[in-house]
Amino acid sequence: MGIFTRFRDIISSNINAMLERAEDPEKLLRLMIQEMEETLVELKASCAGAMATAVKVRREWEQLDAKIGGWGEKAALAVDKGLEDLAREALLEKRRLEAKAETLDRELRENEDIVEGYKADIATLEEKLVTAKEKQRQLVQRHIRAKGRKRAGHDMRRTDSHAAMMRFEEFEQRIERMEAEADLSGPWPGKEQRGTDREHFTLEEKFAKLAVDEDIERELAALRSRHAASSRTERPE
Repeated sequence: MGIFTRFRDIISSNINAMLERAEDPEKLLRLMIQEMEETLVELKASCAGAMATAVKVRREWEQLDAKIGGWGEKAALAVDKGLEDLAREALLEKRRLEAKAETLDRELRENEDIVEGYKADIATLEEKLVTAKEKQRQLVQRHIRAKGRKRAGHDMRRTDSHAAMMRFEEFEQRIERMEAEADLSGPWPGKEQRGTDREHFTLEEKFAKLAVDEDIERELAALRSRHAASSRTERPE
């Protein structure tokens, strides 16, 4: 059984409400659109049939109308010739055809009303179909965006935050080394500034050298002590 059982079910349906209740809105929309398109084909076929019937009835009515006019002329001719009985028969035939023409006229109007009804239903259904297809387009776009966000979130969760921080720290250290190299590469003070500054710098170097010398002497003394102790241990008694 389809989603819609009759054309009026489609027209009176609330697409938004149906989608909100659906477990799979995309599938529901596909089925709705398919049924709308099939119903539209049926409506157009029925409308074409009604139009063909109307054309046939109109042709029959036009033929009867011509015959009615002819029998009227024959009745007038018979009266002119003094043949009233013949004129009376012509008028009876004319009356019979007029009754049949009235029936065809009613049938023609009914068929034309049916055709207009089909045309109105087709226009309404086409508008409903456009709405459904627009809903489908929007739903597909939402689905695509949702999948994109979900994939992006999944990729972000897969990213190792610790590794990212390590890379950031490594990059920071590279920047610091570049800054240090830039500082060492100059610029240095000009010749006019190398007077008292050079003396001050040399004095600082002297004190730094003294501190280094003391450290070296202490380390050297420690090496001597270890060496002397090792020699006493290895000496035979």
